[in-house]
Amino acid sequence: MSSPGDVPPEILDRLRPIMAELPEAYEEPAWIGVRWRIRSRTVAHVYLPGPERYPMIDVPEPVVMTFRVPIEDLLGLTAAGFPYFRALWGDNVAAAVLGAHTDWTEITELVTDSYREMAPKFLASKIGRNG
Repeated sequence: MSSPGDVPPEILDRLRPIMAELPEAYEEPAWIGVRWRIRSRTVAHVYLPGPERYPMIDVPEPVVMTFRVPIEDLLGLTAAGFPYFRALWGDNVAAAVLGAHTDWTEITELVTDSYREMAPKFLASKIGRNG
C-alpha cells in the first residue's frame, strides 16, 4: 500500500492548484495516496496502485487518479483506452494514468466536472461551466 508521500510531488504540484479553485474542496491523506473531498464526498483520489491492482496498465509504477464522471460521459471517455479507463468500483467512476503524457487542461475539466457531480448544488453553481 502506498502512502501520501509516495505520490510523486510533481503530480501533486499539478493537482493542488486545480483543486484550490474548487469552493470548500480540501485535501487529505487517504487509505492509499491522497484524495480531495467536498464535505464527505471524494472528488478525486490519486495513488500508486501497484501492478497487481491494475494489470492492464502497461506503465511501470503507474500513478492513477480516480474521479466521478457523469454516467452519460463515462463510455465516451474510457472507450479510447489509455490513459483513461473505468475504475474497478462505482457506476460512474473513471480513472486516468497520470504522467508525462498527461493533458492537464483535460484533467482540470474532468476534475471540475467531478466536483460538480459531488458538491452541493449551491457550491457547484459557484464555478463556471468552463472551469
